Amino acid sequence: MIDKPDYQLSRNAFGRLVLTEMDGETHEGIIPVRAFPITAPDYGIALIGQHGHEVAWIDRLSDLPDGLRMLVEADLASREFIPEIKCINDVSSFVTPSTWRVETDRGSTSFVLKGEEDIRRLTPPALLIADSHGIQFLIRDRFALDSHSRKLLDRFL
Repeated sequence: MIDKPDYQLSRNAFGRLVLTEMDGETHEGIIPVRAFPITAPDYGIALIGQHGHEVAWIDRLSDLPDGLRMLVEADLASREFIPEIKCINDVSSFVTPSTWRVETDRGSTSFVLKGEEDIRRLTPPALLIADSHGIQFLIRDRFALDSHSRKLLDRFL
């Protein structure tokens, strides 16, 4: 049996999360932060107060009551933006900086890759690519890409 959390979450008039402990103490401006956003997004979520300290910990998002879970998920979704690359259509050059045209789970886009060091290897076979503006693009499984995409990507790895 899952224990009920010893706090409540709500939104204030400004739309920010407020955590209220059972003793009545409140913490304004709560920000949920995933410990492992790519490899285990539903496990290990810290609720951080406005001074940067952890106020509460969520072992598993699915263990929360529906109301709390929906508040946390909505806040995470509003702050997290990591499009997943499904296909690499074209790269302008095999030397950096180069412009990549890609298909993501959120539609077609293009971005500039400043250098090969902006491609980070995560838990194999995942990659995280940062564009020149700091936007992160995820390739969940580089071996699942089509052969054309893999061929283009391999030139940068």
